[in-house]
Amino acid sequence: MNGFRSPRGTSRASDLKETMHPDHEPDWTPPAGTEEKPRQVRRILKLFRPYRGRLAIVGLLVGAASLVSVATPFLLKAILDVAIPEGRTGLLSLLALGMILSAVLTSVFGVLQTLISTTVGQRVMHDLRTAVYGRLQRMSLAFFTRTRTGEVQSRIANDIGGMQATVTSTATSLVSNLTSVVATVVAMLALDWRLTVVTLVLLPVFVWISRRVGDERKRITTRRQKQMAAMAATVTESLSVSGILLGRTMGRSDSLTGAFSDESERLVDLEVRSNMAGRWRMAVITIVMSAMPAIIYWTAGIALQTGGPEVSIGTVVAFVSLQQGLFRPAVSLLSTGVQIQASLALFQRIFEYLDLPVDITERADPVHLDRIKGEVRFEGVTFGYDDKSGPVLDGIDITVPPGGSLAVVGPTGAGKSTLGHLVPRLYDVTGGRVTLDGVDVRDLDFDTLARAVGVVSQETYLFHASVADNLRFAKPDATDEELHAAARAAQIHDHIAALPDGYDTVVGERGHRFSGGEKQRLAIARTILRDPPVLVLDEATSALDTRTEAAVQEAIDALSADRTTVTIAHRLSTVRNADQIVVLDSGRAVERGTHEELLERGGRYAALVHRDARLEPTK
Repeated sequence: MNGFRSPRGTSRASDLKETMHPDHEPDWTPPAGTEEKPRQVRRILKLFRPYRGRLAIVGLLVGAASLVSVATPFLLKAILDVAIPEGRTGLLSLLALGMILSAVLTSVFGVLQTLISTTVGQRVMHDLRTAVYGRLQRMSLAFFTRTRTGEVQSRIANDIGGMQATVTSTATSLVSNLTSVVATVVAMLALDWRLTVVTLVLLPVFVWISRRVGDERKRITTRRQKQMAAMAATVTESLSVSGILLGRTMGRSDSLTGAFSDESERLVDLEVRSNMAGRWRMAVITIVMSAMPAIIYWTAGIALQTGGPEVSIGTVVAFVSLQQGLFRPAVSLLSTGVQIQASLALFQRIFEYLDLPVDITERADPVHLDRIKGEVRFEGVTFGYDDKSGPVLDGIDITVPPGGSLAVVGPTGAGKSTLGHLVPRLYDVTGGRVTLDGVDVRDLDFDTLARAVGVVSQETYLFHASVADNLRFAKPDATDEELHAAARAAQIHDHIAALPDGYDTVVGERGHRFSGGEKQRLAIARTILRDPPVLVLDEATSALDTRTEAAVQEAIDALSADRTTVTIAHRLSTVRNADQIVVLDSGRAVERGTHEELLERGGRYAALVHRDARLEPTK
């Protein structure tokens, strides 16, 4: 059941919270790049703060490696200018051994710094993935109703995955190359300041070019990641079981393939542009730097022929060696700057999700209830999804005593399911309050609310796992006997037991191994296993045939004797025995009473009953 484990909070949670933007705009998807670059860089650096001890070790290794590598040209100069000309064999052996030792130490330091930096980078990526996932787990249902699943997956997989090079190697590469450049320049100045000036005269131009290239790649990267998210959403929607069924039955497989091909074609164009952005300009830098040794030899030769300051052969060779050592980290440093610029776009997209305002939050001092009686009250409840549209619910006042049953009926769009969603706090009311045992559900801690309210919705969701694993999602420590008892109560045990693998049968993607009615009964069994004091049945029997519906309803009625039940229903055959029935119309409670009382009034409820009677198939 590894796939069902809730993400554990890490010790980095407080540090990650500090990277979250303190000021939330109403729009949860601001365009990338809206955050000031210095502020964004500070947020990125805070991600590495928990690992500053390890990073300090990396810095020491980088510094040591740079110093050791810079020593090699000086050893070479001593060999050419002293040991060989003077025939000092002992000194020559020591200097040669020093060059070998320098290479060994540089390699060892490089391996160690790679190990530590990669570990730190992967831990940072883990922290980011966990923080984004945890943030999304706290979002209200409204967020997921307006966001494509593929978009969410792309942020976690593609965007964080795309930052792997940056967080695992780029930071270390930046420090390493910067240290190497500084150490090499100092060594070059110590050898000959005139040749150093000739070498560095074009450096400001190179830095300016790399910054321009970085800005260009950042813009393209932003567009590329958005395109990858769009393609991921297309794949998620069209290659799911439901998507395949829809595409095949509608004869749209070819058109879906064509649409995917168009999405992929756009991504190809952006990938090519991203990889080619600034390539010619960076190639010019490479050519110029590759030509610098020839320029140094030419400069030294001209100076010697024109009577200028004499430079020894050892100095020239050592200087060119240093120059070659400067060439690799300098080009790498410029390229790293370009990569960081592009990576800022990825960090911006991740920070957008970390900055999402959480609508459903737990109070600082929430109320915890050990014993839950199950009284549910709707007191002047008003709810709307946004300010632009009108209220979905308006002025709802209902009391359901402990162990009582409430049925909510009405035409499509009347607000029935929304009313049911307010009890487990999938949404928060915009006016009035919903209480459980006299306590506003907004004041309860999440644990109490999860224990108190069980929901069986009309859209049954089953994980791609065994029947037993799906049932134990409600109660991980449930025994086999408890599973069987819950399944019997939901009228599904005999069917499961008759399967070749019994409770070990894998249900398939979204439960497509089972029929709609069987999935509903599995969902009911799962909720029964959790044994909540309050049940919200949102069209829980809508997918069942009449015979099975009656059997399941009988089991639900028996189990509802000591618990509060809120039943949302279109088909009125399931609500006749409810203690009270409320008829919703356009978000208002227009009628309430028992089945018999409402029939006698001859109002909205009676009309719905007569409608169902006409639609009931004749025997």
